Amino acid sequence: MAKKPNYGFEKRQKEMARKSKKQEKKQRKQEDETPEQPVVDETPVESGE
Repeated sequence: MAKKPNYGFEKRQKEMARKSKKQEKKQRKQEDETPEQPVVDETPVESGE
């Protein structure tokens, strides 16, 4: 008699893989957004008068 496949286990494994991939993507997106903040130079601008 052949073993019956455990579809519930396979489904959980797929869901866990999908969830971790989504979390990694979210984390990468947050890291990409952080360095894009413009750096403001605080030195005074001379008007040339």
